[in-house]
Formats: sequence, structure tokens, C-alpha cells
Amino acid sequence: MRPTFRPLPAFTPFIVVTVVHLVAIAAGSPGLVGATKPLLMPALLVALVLALPERRSPLLLWGGLALVFSWLGDVLLQNPGDIGFLLGMGAFGLAHLAYIALYLGPMRTRRVPGWAVSLGVVWWSTMVAVLAFWLGGLLVPVALYGLVLGAAAVCALATRPLVAVGAVVFLVSDTLLALDRFLPGFSVLDLDLAIMLAYCLGQGLIIAGIVTVARRRAGFTTAGQLVPSNSADN
Repeated sequence: MRPTFRPLPAFTPFIVVTVVHLVAIAAGSPGLVGATKPLLMPALLVALVLALPERRSPLLLWGGLALVFSWLGDVLLQNPGDIGFLLGMGAFGLAHLAYIALYLGPMRTRRVPGWAVSLGVVWWSTMVAVLAFWLGGLLVPVALYGLVLGAAAVCALATRPLVAVGAVVFLVSDTLLALDRFLPGFSVLDLDLAIMLAYCLGQGLIIAGIVTVARRRAGFTTAGQLVPSNSADN
């Protein structure tokens, strides 16, 4: 078992980049927004690597893959037009598949609740029904992405509460994004800020949940410990 960073210092770069990014959105600074967005997921990946007690771990494998694909999605979605959107959406679809593998594998603590599956079906059906007329040729890829996104949020409810909350907040972010992009007349005050706030918060909570579970399993009794209790006793 290796010594590890405390969670707060490990997550500090991500927190700083997130705050700067959100302030840039609020201040209407597109240059700073574009410069900071590609740094969000790498900073969160650094937090995951530094705070995990084991680097050769399925938690790092699937969590790391989800963050890498999320970063790729962030970069691709900055390109204008449908091609950039489709490629970015595809990358995020792979990120959610990695999260599903994580939720149903090493992070699973219980069965997926039946009520969660029902709510997921209702959410997906409603979104497709609301947006279908406006999607045109994007109907099938958007519907498929929504299916993966909804499945990830549902599967997260088989894990710890922190991860589940993060996945649901991530779902809220993508729901707002879809409504903003495709539904004419949809308007919420500071919508771009709300989307990115939910996105960063959701991803951060998921990774924080992974780190918390990993540290507890490794014998860390408090978040501030640098080495697990069993190592300290030896």
C-alpha cells in the first residue's frame, strides 16, 4: 500500500480550474472559458491518481477512462457544427459506458433499484418525445446517447450515495444542454453557467465518491490520513 495525498490537496487543482472556468463564464470571457475547459478533466484525473491508495486498480482503470473520454468530449464539443457535436457526444457516450462498468463492477454495493429503472425510462421517453421534432437527422444518435446517459445515472444508484448524487447531477447538466441546443425558446437565466456548474459538480462528486470508497477499503479511517491504519500499526 503506498502513501497517498490527502483528498483536499489532491482535488485542489480541479477546484481552482473549476472556479476560474465558472467565473469566466459569468464574466463573459470566451477566451478564458475556452482555455480552461480542456483543463477540467485532466485536473480531476490528477486528483483521482494522487488520492487513490492503489494505482493498479479497476477503480482507476474505469474512472480514468471515463475522465479521458470526458476530456475528449469537452475538446470535441468546442468545434462548431454537427460533426464536432456528434464526435463529442460519442466520446461522452464512451465515458458513460466506462462509468457503468465502474458502477456495476468494483463500486457496486446493492442491486439497481426498480424504481430507478422506471424513472430512467420515464426521463428518456420524455426527452425523446420533447426533442424528436427538432432533432431531425440527429434523432437516432441523440436518443442512443440519452439511453446510455440515463442508464449510467440509474446504475449509479447501485453504488454509494456520493457517487449516485454525482451521476444524477451529471444527468441534469446534459439534460439542460440538450434542451438548450435543440428546444426552441428554452431559456434559463445563466444557462451556460448552470450547465457547467452541474457538469463539474457531478464529475467531481463521482470521483470523490470513488476515492472515498477506495480509501475506506484500504483501511484509511479518516480522509486526512497519509497511510492506512494497518500500515501505521506495522
